[in-house]
Amino acid sequence: MLVAAAVGLLGVSSGGLAAGALADPVPDSREVERGRQQVRDRAAEVGRLKARLAEADGKLEELSIRAEMAVEHYHGELVRLERARRDWEAAQRQVAEAERRLEAVRAEVAGVAAAAYRAESGPNPWVGVVAGRGGPQGAMDRAGLMEMMSRHRAGTIREFEAARQVAEVFRARATAALREQEEATARAEAAKRAAEEAVERQRASIARLDERKRHAERLLKAAEGRVRALEAKRRAAAASRPSQGRPPSLKGSSRGQVAARAALKWLGTPYSWGGGNASGPTYGIGRGARIKGFDCSGLALYAWAQAGVKLDHWTGTQWTSGPRIPLSKLRPGDLVFFARDVKNPRTIHHVGIYIGGGRMVEAPYTGATVRISSIWRRGLIGATRPAG
Repeated sequence: MLVAAAVGLLGVSSGGLAAGALADPVPDSREVERGRQQVRDRAAEVGRLKARLAEADGKLEELSIRAEMAVEHYHGELVRLERARRDWEAAQRQVAEAERRLEAVRAEVAGVAAAAYRAESGPNPWVGVVAGRGGPQGAMDRAGLMEMMSRHRAGTIREFEAARQVAEVFRARATAALREQEEATARAEAAKRAAEEAVERQRASIARLDERKRHAERLLKAAEGRVRALEAKRRAAAASRPSQGRPPSLKGSSRGQVAARAALKWLGTPYSWGGGNASGPTYGIGRGARIKGFDCSGLALYAWAQAGVKLDHWTGTQWTSGPRIPLSKLRPGDLVFFARDVKNPRTIHHVGIYIGGGRMVEAPYTGATVRISSIWRRGLIGATRPAG
């Protein structure tokens, strides 16, 4: 009996222990606090990741600015090279024309001299002089006329010779300027290579940042189930991000409105380094050679070409293409510029086309597309209204 009772007691105890082992333990206050602390730790980790991503975005923006500055420097050298080439060709034409006219006058003088010689030559020239028309007096008159004509033509020759010498001076200067510009072209080629290297660094940076972003997103997704507060914070952050919204309805026929409407037609077009002309998107240069699209100054050039205003493919001359406009008086079509140093227009690296409401159309950087953005960001130096 004692054994049976003992066995029975042990059986009951074993069953009770098994049941206790299978049941979920009821957490105590200390376990709840540990869970809350884990939520707080994950939230702090997400905050640190956001700060690192913000810093990485800043580095990416700096790389994009350097690449754009290199592109715009290349555009400027091309514009200056074309001007030097046109000046040299004009000087060549001036010299050729001066030489042609000089030779024509010399030929005329030679012809007159030959005719005079034939008229007064022969077995006895004095007989021809005296017996000629008008006798001796006629001969004197003819001699005086010949002398006057000779002096006149000699003066003409001197004038054309002086004109030829002046043209030669201009040609020498134009040749020297062209030689200097050829050296500038070599510098432009070096600038182009530097820009390509900057773009390579940018692309590598983008790849690294993208991987870090995906990693951060995975961390956030894993934390979402444990950190409810973080989810609310993320929704608030998403709601506070600027949105492009719908493109504005631009009415009217002013040149600026025409330019703004023209730029809006190409939303979503790829950024192409060196791309864009008066007819629309084109294949670019360097890393843009296989991408048909626009860069920032190419989009501005195209937009204003539709309004009948010719601009260079360079922010340097686009900045000086019209009067400076206060930011409080911007109208659609005005060009807004961004610089590394807002006190120095020579550091301008980007341009957008204003469309109203503090927004612009821009071709931002490699890997992006033509988009609508706020003008209120770092580097805003001012605005210009192209005058044509």
